[in-house]
Amino acid sequence: MTVTGVSANRLELLQIAKAVAAEKSIDEDLVLEAIEEAIEKAARSRYGAELDIDADIDPVTGELKLTRRITVVEDDQVENESAQMTLAEAQKKDKAAEIGTVFTEDLPLFDFGRVMSQTGKQVVMQRLREAERERQHEEYKDRVGEIVNGIVKRVEYGNVIVDLGRAEGVIRRNDGLPRESLQVNDRVRAYIYDVRRETRGPQIFLSRAHPDFMAALFSQEVPEVYEGVIEIPAVARDPGSRAKIAVLSNDNSIDPVGACVGMRGSRVQAVVNELAGEKIDIIPWNPDHATFIVNALQPAEVSKVVLDEEEARVEVVVPEEQLSLAIGRRGQNVRLASQLTGWSIDILTEAEESERRQKEFRERTELFMEALDVDETIAQLLVSEGFETVEEVAYVDPSEILRIEGFDDDTAQELQDRAREHLERLAGELNEKRGELGVEDGLLAFLGGESIEVLQTAVKLGENEVKSVDDFAGLTPDDLRGWFETREGERVREPGLLDEYKLTSEEAEELIMRARLEAGWISEEDYKAATGQDEEEEAEGEGEEVAEPAE
Repeated sequence: MTVTGVSANRLELLQIAKAVAAEKSIDEDLVLEAIEEAIEKAARSRYGAELDIDADIDPVTGELKLTRRITVVEDDQVENESAQMTLAEAQKKDKAAEIGTVFTEDLPLFDFGRVMSQTGKQVVMQRLREAERERQHEEYKDRVGEIVNGIVKRVEYGNVIVDLGRAEGVIRRNDGLPRESLQVNDRVRAYIYDVRRETRGPQIFLSRAHPDFMAALFSQEVPEVYEGVIEIPAVARDPGSRAKIAVLSNDNSIDPVGACVGMRGSRVQAVVNELAGEKIDIIPWNPDHATFIVNALQPAEVSKVVLDEEEARVEVVVPEEQLSLAIGRRGQNVRLASQLTGWSIDILTEAEESERRQKEFRERTELFMEALDVDETIAQLLVSEGFETVEEVAYVDPSEILRIEGFDDDTAQELQDRAREHLERLAGELNEKRGELGVEDGLLAFLGGESIEVLQTAVKLGENEVKSVDDFAGLTPDDLRGWFETREGERVREPGLLDEYKLTSEEAEELIMRARLEAGWISEEDYKAATGQDEEEEAEGEGEEVAEPAE
């Protein structure tokens, strides 16, 4: 018997629905609804496709009832005379009828032919597939971040399909371990990192290479992590090869590294075995960035750390013999440390750092000798005291210069006078060059006046054919910040016009929008909307309203 055959015993129909519901793990009512829909479709084939036919199966007795429905609608809304009637026609049958009233009449049952049975079966199977997909999505959408166990069902073009029991998941080629070869019927553990609704059903994406998979494994192996006593703030992985994991203890009496390693390395070894021998460095997390970076570069020893917080870059100095260890094979150690800490790490040897310092010292000494017309000794004394630019010498408080041994009031005054004369002379030269390039006064004012820095910027813009506020308004953030291009297989950076300012993309965008506002390209409202100022003003207004004291 097919599931749509009405000649079947009534109880047998219910038994079929119950068995299908149990097999597919879906509600029995959904199976009955699917069968009813299939019967309705077959009945329309028998009695007329234009009819509004309703099939109803009693969930207790299994009795099937077929009815034809005719709905009362407005006179001008009759589209199907076989399923709709006007109010006037309806009131001839029943004076109490009104818009929306439904008249029904029973239809005789019939035996399905082979074609009708096959069509009905397809309808039922389609509805069951939809119900099963919805059930899978509802079941797994809230399980993102969990580890699941499954059996490899098949391998297709490097993608591994995993049977999870009540659903299927996929480990895509990039989400597997590089040297791991999973075969059909292998048992596998994986991390659910995404569940999406797609046309062919919910897709459950699994991974064995995801950093959070390692964190979840430690949560299973280390009770303190599971209970939240030890936290894992960051994980960096080179899947199948090496990983670094940062750990933090909320209990001063518990050593987070020791707890994760376990007795004789038992806990970390269990994770290593699951990850096909991936080596794991367990790093103590530290709120101090420099200390954390030094920890992350283990096992290398670090001599010195210089942070640039604005750029999130750090310069690490190591002894010559530690350089290869700090960098690691193919840069693996420093790359993982960078991923773990979120800082870009540049590694120098002590000799390289010393050479660079000496070069900077020479360059600044020569700058002061030329700009201030002083001998090498005085220039070196200024550099040694931390002076980096002529502007600093010109406008610093004289007491800062007097702190240099051997310098008196007259010397300090003379140095500052020479520094200011140099800056005035340089400003005049730059202003003259700016004029020769045709850079307009309006652009100079837009950039912020006539300081040395602004004049240098104006000259640079003029050399790149940006000579007015209108020209500046036509630029893009990449023009200001620089961009990357691929040439002959290599990624090459093209410098921006305002590289020296180290603008963020938001700052560059805001500067260009301000130029467009000044050039009259956009309105004040457009500018505020583009830069998010209207939202800030609205939030401030709400804050003021909330802050208003009650009377």
